[in-house]
Amino acid sequence: MDIPKKPKSRRKPWLLASLGVIALLAITVGLSRLRAAAPTVERNGVWLDTVKRGPMIRQVKGSGTLVPERIRWLTADTAGRVERIHVRPGTPVEPGTLLLELSNPDVQLQALEAERQLASAEAELISLRTNMETQRISQEATLATLQTETANAESQAEATGALMERSFVPKLEVQQVKGKAGELTTRLGLERQRLQVLQSSTREQLAAQAGQIERLKAVARFRRAQVESMQVKAGEPGVLSELPLELGQWVTPGTVLARVVQPEKLKAELRIAETQARDIQLGQRAEVDTRNGIVEGVVARIAPSASQGTVRVEVTLTGELPKGARPDLTVEGTVELERLTNVLSVGRPAGAQPNATVSLFKILAGGDEAVRVPVRLGRGSVNSIEVVQGLAEGEQVILSDMTAWDAVERVQLK
Repeated sequence: MDIPKKPKSRRKPWLLASLGVIALLAITVGLSRLRAAAPTVERNGVWLDTVKRGPMIRQVKGSGTLVPERIRWLTADTAGRVERIHVRPGTPVEPGTLLLELSNPDVQLQALEAERQLASAEAELISLRTNMETQRISQEATLATLQTETANAESQAEATGALMERSFVPKLEVQQVKGKAGELTTRLGLERQRLQVLQSSTREQLAAQAGQIERLKAVARFRRAQVESMQVKAGEPGVLSELPLELGQWVTPGTVLARVVQPEKLKAELRIAETQARDIQLGQRAEVDTRNGIVEGVVARIAPSASQGTVRVEVTLTGELPKGARPDLTVEGTVELERLTNVLSVGRPAGAQPNATVSLFKILAGGDEAVRVPVRLGRGSVNSIEVVQGLAEGEQVILSDMTAWDAVERVQLK
């Protein structure tokens, strides 16, 4: 006997398919919401620091050298050949210490010629004074003779006039005598003027010749100084630090012959990055590390222009120099810009610049994970920087270079 089969339901397959689709969608959405695993960073391989509130000293640092405060450069006044070297670098010297000798026959001949011209001019002055004095005496003698003749002529004219009144001499003779007296009087006046001109001319000629002698004396002194300059002396006490010459070497005017320094009086010349030097001012406190001790000082001079990305800052040392300090010694200096009180600060992150916004990884509670946060920075120092916004006191951040994790927002510390 046949048993009739029940007809299969057509809704069951569709129901199963719908459930499968729903499950697949749920799984997809769930997976999409899953966060990617954070990369792992070794805790010992990064630099951590805690944000703190309190005082902060703003400083800038730069390297440099110790240089003498007083340097005396000795240069050649004239060309010459090095004949002798008496002192080598490193030797203490006094003002009269002879360092080296130069020779130049032409300079010596020029000195002798200047002396000869001076002697010739002095002889000319003596001769001129003698001649002018002779002319003056001769003119005064002529003047005396004319004075006598004029006086006699005037007396004779008076006597002749008296005789004419008594009719002893004719009127013509009286006129002739008076005419001669008048002529002599006129000549006497002219000769007196001539004497005055002669005296004035004498003074002018003697003054001109004396001026020429003074000029020749100056030339002679200059030539003698050139000869003496070939005996090169230290000029002041100190230590001979440089003498870059050898025997037989020819030097020209202006060539550096030697350098004398006073090693006990040194200052520091620091090179500060131009981006950090804008806040440096005269009188600010500084410290110079000589590798053998730290010496205090103050900023004494700031170069008006930058060179190769740095600004030269001179620091006068007020403290006692440690042993081993000497010119050209490499040092590191720190200049104190200002002291800030009650500011939020943290160690200076790698590559961070003052008054900029940077991304730092902040350590979350538990200390096993760090998340990226934007941090606004303020005024900076050598090893610390002010936090304006983005961090709170007591929070920890990673200060190391984290550019390798720029594509992630959080890292795992282990």
